[in-house]
Amino acid sequence: MGNLRYSIIYAVIRPEISEQVSVGLIIVDGEQVDVRYSRQKLNALQGLFPEKEYKFVSRVVSQMKRNGKVNTVEDINYLTRYSNNLISFSPLQSIDVDPTDQSKDWLFRNYVYDSMRRTA
Repeated sequence: MGNLRYSIIYAVIRPEISEQVSVGLIIVDGEQVDVRYSRQKLNALQGLFPEKEYKFVSRVVSQMKRNGKVNTVEDINYLTRYSNNLISFSPLQSIDVDPTDQSKDWLFRNYVYDSMRRTA
């Protein structure tokens, strides 16, 4: 059995009460780091943040994916220690599952966004 590690990317809505929304996930599969985020959740932040803060959060999260800014476990550990009042990262967690595409998709659906889930 393998070992899959992940960190959740949060947008901090109200730091004074630690209110946050999960918008993305950093997945570590051995030495490979994958960043995934929900465009739908980022778009929903437009109603929660002033325009300047929304653009900052959206830009930082999308650039992490596009530019490969997070390449190592050390990068993730740095982010968990030095996040700001708009974006935070959970400490790196580990689960005993094989790092397959299915397990990575399951993590994303359960911790960030499930496009198939319907709300009443």
